[in-house]
Amino acid sequence: MPGTTPESRKLSRRLGGLAVLGLILVLGGLVGLVYTGVATLTSMLLFGWLLLIGGVVGLLHALQSRGTNFFWLAVVVAALNLAAGVVVIRHPAGAAETLTMFAALLFLTGGVFRLVGSVVVRGPQFGWTLVQGAFGLLLGILVLVDWPDSSRYVLGCFFSLALLFDGLGLIAIGVGGRRIVGMVTEQEKEQGRERDNEQEKRPGGDQEQSHS
Repeated sequence: MPGTTPESRKLSRRLGGLAVLGLILVLGGLVGLVYTGVATLTSMLLFGWLLLIGGVVGLLHALQSRGTNFFWLAVVVAALNLAAGVVVIRHPAGAAETLTMFAALLFLTGGVFRLVGSVVVRGPQFGWTLVQGAFGLLLGILVLVDWPDSSRYVLGCFFSLALLFDGLGLIAIGVGGRRIVGMVTEQEKEQGRERDNEQEKRPGGDQEQSHS
């Protein structure tokens, strides 16, 4: 962009990079929605590696905190993360079944609590809370009825939807931010032109006053 400051150009490039990253996430989410089985296994492998990395980092922190009261607790937590990461990476399908069952139970309990809470409290958001509770209860029942077959696509679908919406959010931030930067730059240019015009008029006005 000609006439822009280095800071605005740098900010515009960073926002453009966010938009590109968002586009990549959107494409990944769309591919994951088509191939939910692959997305499920991919999400499990990523989850396993995250557990491994978290376990290694936790173990390093535990070694640094030797002699404190929390040393053995940190070692146990790190060891559990490492063990869970190894199990998930070696058996992603079994881990997907377990997490799908856990997710279904969360949907069921959350739906029941929302339904009961909305009926008992009857607050200003009564209708919306009732719909949320019914949707969570229905989703939990559907996942449980089709379990363990549902574990092949439920987590992959959630993972892909998360990628899709995160990507759309990054695209909105990048494109909207670039527009704002462009508007601010145009305002600065306009203010600069106005200042130049005022400076050009001042010498002429001084000369007229001296002739008079």
